[in-house]
Amino acid sequence: MKNIYDKLSNSVSSKVMYEYSTSFYLSTFLLSKEMKQAIYSVYAFVRLADEIVDSFHDYDKEKLLNDFHHEFDLSIENKISLNPIFNSFQHTYHKYNFEYELVESFLNSMRLDLNKQSYDDDMFSNYIYGSAEVVGLMCLKVFVHGDSNKYDKLKPYAISLGAAFQKVNFLRDIDHDVKTLDRDYFNLNSSSKISEENKKEIILNIKNDFKHALIGIKLLDKNVQFGVYTAYLFYQDLLSKIEVVEASELFKKRISVINYKKIILLFKSILNVSLNLKF
Repeated sequence: MKNIYDKLSNSVSSKVMYEYSTSFYLSTFLLSKEMKQAIYSVYAFVRLADEIVDSFHDYDKEKLLNDFHHEFDLSIENKISLNPIFNSFQHTYHKYNFEYELVESFLNSMRLDLNKQSYDDDMFSNYIYGSAEVVGLMCLKVFVHGDSNKYDKLKPYAISLGAAFQKVNFLRDIDHDVKTLDRDYFNLNSSSKISEENKKEIILNIKNDFKHALIGIKLLDKNVQFGVYTAYLFYQDLLSKIEVVEASELFKKRISVINYKKIILLFKSILNVSLNLKF
C-alpha cells in the first residue's frame, strides 16, 4: 500500500504547482512523466516554505519555518514523511543525489525574509543564490539524472537562469514586497520607488543572465530543452512587458503574461526545439 501513498504524495505536489504557477506547470508539459513528477516535488517543497514567510502573517513564522526544517531533516533521515509534500520531495532528493547544502542555503534565504531587510550587493547575491539559484540547481540535478559530470558542466548556466527568474519576480512584485512585506531587495532605502535609471540597470543585468543561461539550455538533452526553454520564453516575455512600462507603474500594477500568450510561447518552444531552429 506504500505505493498508493507515494502516488498520493506526488499528486499533491502536482496540484501545488498547478494552483500556484500556470507558467511552470505548462513548462513541464513535454517532460517525461518521471522527470515531470520530480520537478513538481521540488516546486511544491520550495513553495510551501515560501508561503510560510510570505503569507502566514497571523502565525509564528519563525516557529513554522523551524518546524519545516526539522520535518525536512526527518524525512531525509527516515526516507518517508507523513506530510505528502515532504514525502514526494525526499524521494526526489535521494533519487537525484541532491546535496544537503542546496536545501540548507534555500532555507537560510527564507529566514532572511522573516525580518525587514534592505540588501546591499553582497547580501543580495547571497539571497539570490539561496532563494533561486539553488532551486535551479535542484532542477538541473533532475534534468541530468544526477550525473555529476553533466551537472558540473551545466551548473553555471542553471545559476544564471535561476537568478534571472528571481530578479524578474522581484521587479514584477516590487510593490507588494516593499509596501506589504517590508522587503527592499533592490536597496531603495525605503523610498518606495525605483528610478528609470535603476530599472534599466536591473533589466540589463537580467538580460545578461538570460544570455548566459541560453548557452546552457542549448546543451541540455532535447527532451529537457522543451520545458526549460518554454519557462525561459515565459520570463523573457514578462521582462519585455516590464521594460516598456514606466518604473513608477511597477508600484501600481502587477505585470503578467496572459494565458493564451503562454500557449503561443509553448508552441514556439516546441517548434524551435523540434525543428532545430535558431533560438
